[in-house]
Amino acid sequence: MTAERVERRLVAVLAADVAGYSRLMGADEEGTLAQLKALRKTLVDPTIAAHRGRIVKTTGDGMLVEFASAVDAARCAIELQRGTAGQNTDVPKDRRIEFRIGIHVGDIMFDDNDIFGDGVNIAARLEGIAEPGGVCISDDAHRQIRGKVDISYDEMGPQALKNIAEPMRAWRIHFDGGSTSAMPSSSVRPAEVLALPDKPSIAVLPFENMSGDPEQEYFADGMVEDIITALSRFKWLFVIARNSSFTFKGKAVDIKEVGRRLGVRYVLEGSVRKASGKVRITGQLIDAVTGAHLWADKFERDLTDIFALQDEVTVAVVSAIQPKLLQTEIEMAIRRPPENLTAFDLCLRARQKANLRTREGYAETMRLAHRALELDPRSVWAAVLAAIAHYNSVVLGYAIDPQFDRNEARRLIRLALSLDENDEAALAEAGHQAAFLDGDYETAIDFADRAVASNPNEARAWRTRGWVYKYAGQYEEAIRSFERGIRLSPLDPLLHTALAGIGFALIELRRFDEAVAVSKKALRQSSSDGVASRGLAAALAHLGRDAEAREAAARFLEVDPTFTISGWIARGGQSNAHLLIEGLRKAGLPE
Repeated sequence: MTAERVERRLVAVLAADVAGYSRLMGADEEGTLAQLKALRKTLVDPTIAAHRGRIVKTTGDGMLVEFASAVDAARCAIELQRGTAGQNTDVPKDRRIEFRIGIHVGDIMFDDNDIFGDGVNIAARLEGIAEPGGVCISDDAHRQIRGKVDISYDEMGPQALKNIAEPMRAWRIHFDGGSTSAMPSSSVRPAEVLALPDKPSIAVLPFENMSGDPEQEYFADGMVEDIITALSRFKWLFVIARNSSFTFKGKAVDIKEVGRRLGVRYVLEGSVRKASGKVRITGQLIDAVTGAHLWADKFERDLTDIFALQDEVTVAVVSAIQPKLLQTEIEMAIRRPPENLTAFDLCLRARQKANLRTREGYAETMRLAHRALELDPRSVWAAVLAAIAHYNSVVLGYAIDPQFDRNEARRLIRLALSLDENDEAALAEAGHQAAFLDGDYETAIDFADRAVASNPNEARAWRTRGWVYKYAGQYEEAIRSFERGIRLSPLDPLLHTALAGIGFALIELRRFDEAVAVSKKALRQSSSDGVASRGLAAALAHLGRDAEAREAAARFLEVDPTFTISGWIARGGQSNAHLLIEGLRKAGLPE
């Protein structure tokens, strides 16, 4: 006898419950039941019916509803929340009934008019992470309703839901209505909810003065103003102006509310405490959508020169959070479905591939960056990333047609500068190309200096300036530039390239012992870094440590078996590196 076949359908499931139901019942059991029944009769049931929903089951404080369409489910949820908020207007805050709603689209099992399966469980778990008066939807539901319902969304990222095996990507719906009791009296009003910009966005709140000394307000405020100014130099960031972020000064705030009111994804907050000639500054970076803490640190300094201290801490804070912001955005872009990628998402993915510094990585960087340019022909970042990929394919010997890649690199960087002549990334790469591809050191230095002047807090611009000055034979200045880049981004995935550059410069300054040490440090960061391997082999050879030099050269040839000194020189920019070339020959690398 065969088992009875289970009926399955693909449906949208809406799960709803009353926020704080136990508290409401404890305070006024009969009044809460009467209020909930009235709300069901006048609003909830008619709204569900109007949107062709079917109530599958109810509990004391919630319900499960089936819809044939995710669009119907979303419209129903929005109308319910708006209607509930309207009916709560004259109800005391501690007696208001507010729903939390979760929506998921999935394959559901039906039995005796009930529904079962992971799809039901996911909807219920999404309802559990929704805010009172809010709606939380799954990624599957978001794909179904995007562009069909006139609302905006906040991505909440992957959510670990109870009893669900894999993290689920979730979205919060923005609409002109919402919580009426969960937020403080300064809570966001419907018209104040702002959609997130199409690039990473951040607000820096006034740092709290913990010193008990009103005279220190100027120091705390000045610190925040400097941080806002420094972050504003990063063109890929959307930074809220001081006048808006300072409206929260002196107020106890809900970070999620701040994010909604200012329309930002990230919020930086902190405090300043001065005592006994010292000052301690703390800071923390928070995802305003999820409430997750992304970064926190503290800085303690002597109060000898107040303005120098402000500058030092500003650099420390910005250099810590800027890479963290970028890495967080890259991770979110990687998780997004390919059909949802914007030009900015593609650039984030391209940058990650470029960081690999491999043949395959640069090929993928080109593909992604050129695709981003198709979506947004005015994307400076896409043009620069594509130029870097073509340029480095020549530099590292990956190019099948070096002349084509040279020409493409030049064309793309001209395009980037035509779109924004002051973009630090475009200026830095223009300097790199002028030095390495053309040997025009005067022009290269001018571009490199303009790049760091445009954004003194951009680590990559300083690293590129280091290479430009190294090519130009100004080795001390090259080392200073590399060190500044390392200071600005001490955990950078490309830290090894700056260390390798210092090694090259030290060789030309005949500081071979130091060159060995810094080259080994670079290789500890990235064992496959061919630049650092060449520097180590050359420095060891100059010290007469022939066996070690030949061993380093052999390890390098395992990574790049086609390398020749003449081929490397022919690629450009190295003919004046006399001691480096001499060291490579002594180490036994092929001519």
